[in-house]
Amino acid sequence: MEALEKNREHVIGLFRIVVGLMFACHGAATLFDVLGGPHGAAPEVAAWPGWWAAIIQLFGGALVLGGVATRPAALLCSGSMAYAYFVEHQSAALFPIENGGEAAAMFCWSFLLIAALGPGRWTLTSVARPGRGGDRPVVAGR
Repeated sequence: MEALEKNREHVIGLFRIVVGLMFACHGAATLFDVLGGPHGAAPEVAAWPGWWAAIIQLFGGALVLGGVATRPAALLCSGSMAYAYFVEHQSAALFPIENGGEAAAMFCWSFLLIAALGPGRWTLTSVARPGRGGDRPVVAGR
């Protein structure tokens, strides 16, 4: 456990990168019919909520992936997935496994965790402004 705590910011950074990449890929698939496609018709430009959700997925995921404006981007992504879950999935059944909302629920909670913990290591912000602490999360007791 000590090794995990010692590398905490690296693990958080890797988690942020993976979640951001998967979310951005989901948005790209929906908007541009790539990476397996939108699994149906791509939404029309500015159509609510599909097109806007895909824009948030693509650009919000890219911001989180790069560690740029990580906390606000992660909060926006989390909220969009909460909306997706409660509006699109919850009416079908109570539990995510029953209503097909597992991905929405997992993304929602993952982005909320990123918003709470911060970006961890390896952010574009830290490369652009070295020594400014742009990639350091706020940790109680430190």
